[in-house]
Amino acid sequence: MSKLKVGVVGCGSIARYRHLPEYAANDQVEIVAVCDIVEDRAKEMAEQYGANAYTDYKTMLSEAELDIVSVCTPNYLHASISIDALNAGKHVLCEKPMATSEEDALAMIEAANSNNKKLMIAHNQRFVPSHVKARELIESGEVGKIYSFRTAFGHPGPEGWSIDGKGSWFFRKEEAFIGAMGDLGVHKTDLMRYLLGEDFVEVGAFVESGAKENSTVDDNAVCVLKSESGIVGTLAASWAYQKEDNSTVIYGEKGVLRLEDDPEYSLIVHYRNGETKNYELGKIQSNDEGGQNSTRVIENFVNSIVNNTKPPINGEEGMKSLKVVLAALESSETKQIVQF
Repeated sequence: MSKLKVGVVGCGSIARYRHLPEYAANDQVEIVAVCDIVEDRAKEMAEQYGANAYTDYKTMLSEAELDIVSVCTPNYLHASISIDALNAGKHVLCEKPMATSEEDALAMIEAANSNNKKLMIAHNQRFVPSHVKARELIESGEVGKIYSFRTAFGHPGPEGWSIDGKGSWFFRKEEAFIGAMGDLGVHKTDLMRYLLGEDFVEVGAFVESGAKENSTVDDNAVCVLKSESGIVGTLAASWAYQKEDNSTVIYGEKGVLRLEDDPEYSLIVHYRNGETKNYELGKIQSNDEGGQNSTRVIENFVNSIVNNTKPPINGEEGMKSLKVVLAALESSETKQIVQF
């Protein structure tokens, strides 16, 4: 079988440290095109991966022979580029959050369906070994009925990660649309939906700014979420933590699951009978050194194309997680509990 040909739009940090290396490591694909409005960045990545460089993604779509497009741009461009790529007959892997409105998310899903192409949203938390194991324990009934949870994702902010540092688009509302809640909170809304195996239906939230200078987006958010079966819990997303925290605690009838909450064990289960099980499953992927080498996002997306199966986080799944974030914004603005 010939290799799938990949084009990547956006040559910032997420492309450099996640998408491009993981495509390069996958023997089922080859990188043939990269695009960035900053020509030097496109040329640099093109040279590194033996690809053609473009500064206009529409030119790339029309000229390059592509099977796959990765969308690694600022948030406000996710929908338009994804839709154009899908309409051009390409499978699309889009970074999170998938869009800045439910309408745009629906348009992306429609474009994928009408063109019979795969659309996947790059929520990598589902593939973390401790999260996979926790899902197994919950599904099997090992910890009984789930009552509550608390989950957090916080770090010092994107200026330490983004290629543009403090001048990054992450801090500009017109390009990012939403700050820490969209950058980190949407990961955790997706993770909790995956772990619990059900959707959220109500949210109350405080989505605040104040930790970052020269920023027009939120940097601290705390939400209370309620699932369709009545599980309630809290979610925090922050760019104000001095040290990264990506932990989750789930409180069940027969035990408590502690995920990524211990420096040695990535999953600890405290059973009601006093027994404790420690799982050493490897560290979670992080912007810091020593995490996973692969998010497994690219691997899962490519396999869905090769095997013609549904991507693990398709457009519908991405939209459900986005809707929680949009509801949190509405709740913070209206000071009301939002049902959705």
